[in-house]
Amino acid sequence: MKSKTLYLFVVLSAISIGLAGCYSANPDDVKAFLRPDQADVTEDTYILQPPDGLTIMSSKIPELERGSLGSSVGLTQTIRPDGKISIESVGEIMVAGKTPRQVADIISKKMQELYKLTSDYPVDVRVINRSKYYYILGQVNNPGAQIYTGRETTLSAIAKAIPNVRAWEQKIQVIRPCLNLEEGPKIFSLNFERMLEHGDMSGNVLLAEGDVIYVPPTILGSIGLTLEEILGPLFQTAGAANTLGRPIAPAL
Repeated sequence: MKSKTLYLFVVLSAISIGLAGCYSANPDDVKAFLRPDQADVTEDTYILQPPDGLTIMSSKIPELERGSLGSSVGLTQTIRPDGKISIESVGEIMVAGKTPRQVADIISKKMQELYKLTSDYPVDVRVINRSKYYYILGQVNNPGAQIYTGRETTLSAIAKAIPNVRAWEQKIQVIRPCLNLEEGPKIFSLNFERMLEHGDMSGNVLLAEGDVIYVPPTILGSIGLTLEEILGPLFQTAGAANTLGRPIAPAL
């Protein structure tokens, strides 16, 4: 028994020492991120990709004025895996890789062969983003892929995910992956506790598509998770053994 206790102590001590220095971050990497006031999201910058949804509307074109049930909601399409949408009167249109304004212009030109369009922008294309995500992982109540709109900041993303009681809020890692192995990812550490308690917004930056926020466990939180992993199966085995060894009560 003593040997098992000593072994567990050594394991937990190693975890504690490892966690104290295992997070890699460079304070200067925050410069790779834009501040909320340095960028705007417009239809001129958003690039469409499958499976984004599009609502195409025009008061001058009957099939774009009425929805499938006759309501004035326009024509709703989901970009197919081949990057195209279909409009009955003009056929298939390649939209992937284009902006909403470019798609609206393409549809307008095709529709001019069928209708007299006099205004500069007779077609409006609105986007339902389903193709772009950022990711928040670790000790939060709502982890996983989150829809990226272009206006998410580290503050809004973490607040939405809700750190749990094991979260190491002073050591949150903000990661911008990079496909260029020579350049490497950009990683900086964010003190969310200081952000909330002291209004320190030095780490409140705009996220980009594909960015990752990792909320690590505290040292004690990590020890608790490790204990659960080690002892959980033992308790389950003991519980199963007790259940099997318990006499079955006779039916009344």
